[in-house]
Amino acid sequence: MSRILNIGAAQLGPIAKSESRASAVARMVGLMTEAKARGCDLVVFPELALTTFFPRWYEEDLGAVDGWYESEMPNADTEPLFDAAKRLKIGFYLGYAELVKDGGEVHRFNTCILVDATGAIIGKYRKIHLPGHRNDEPWRAFQHLEKRYFETGNLGFGAFRGFGGIMGMALCNDRRWPETYRVLALQGVEVMMLGYNTPMHYPPVPQHDHLQGFHNHLCMQAGAYQNGMWVVAVAKAGMEENCELLGQSCIVAPTGEIVAMASSQGDELVTYACDLDRTKEIKEHIFNFALHREPEAYRLITATKGPIPPA
Repeated sequence: MSRILNIGAAQLGPIAKSESRASAVARMVGLMTEAKARGCDLVVFPELALTTFFPRWYEEDLGAVDGWYESEMPNADTEPLFDAAKRLKIGFYLGYAELVKDGGEVHRFNTCILVDATGAIIGKYRKIHLPGHRNDEPWRAFQHLEKRYFETGNLGFGAFRGFGGIMGMALCNDRRWPETYRVLALQGVEVMMLGYNTPMHYPPVPQHDHLQGFHNHLCMQAGAYQNGMWVVAVAKAGMEENCELLGQSCIVAPTGEIVAMASSQGDELVTYACDLDRTKEIKEHIFNFALHREPEAYRLITATKGPIPPA
């Protein structure tokens, strides 16, 4: 018995600072249309897919960056995505910057949503592992101010039923942390969707620049295998505002094998027929959690934030 979910990883090329949301959305609708023609049930788009990666610029006044955020979803600019989902009967994952007004307070999150084939939002996630820094660091060729422009996500790592399986979401830097996959796997997640914007140059440790592609795939292949899940990871790629972004959008099987990968730095769709029942090959055997996990031995994972060396 198989449960086949045809998934499209819809990589986007650069989005210029001057490019409108309507233009970016039109590009995504084109990829959705192609995905439907290729038999997809679900399309995964990148992190911050509606705009350029604005955390690369420092602004003293947080209000000056609010134009990059969405205060409701859908809205006039993104409605065509939801209309396409309904018309094509195809779901999608979308990453964007979210602005929330709660009483007199303003909250900003790096967010993604899961939308089903009726155009209904069935899941939301707010990024937990925020990379980068908070203050102006002008020595950098470009900045990475996610800690300034976003709050730590407050929804946890949720699992959502849809598309005939159990779905989970994450964003960019989350993929580097094993806890992301494990918390999702402990809720039975069979497919983890993840969008990313990853610079090829890492200013604090430039000697690792040549390893960006390797590290990108290493953590996701390990996470997929150790937790028995499909991982669909989708980039915003190419030279965006003088910052080169890693491509290599891919679909990883529960065995840790990359089964599909983008070959360009532009808008590109790669697809794979993901059999959700293949997760059982891992979940019921070598990583059978109920049989083999020993939670009592792992208390340090949640008891402390930093390392505690021996006396």
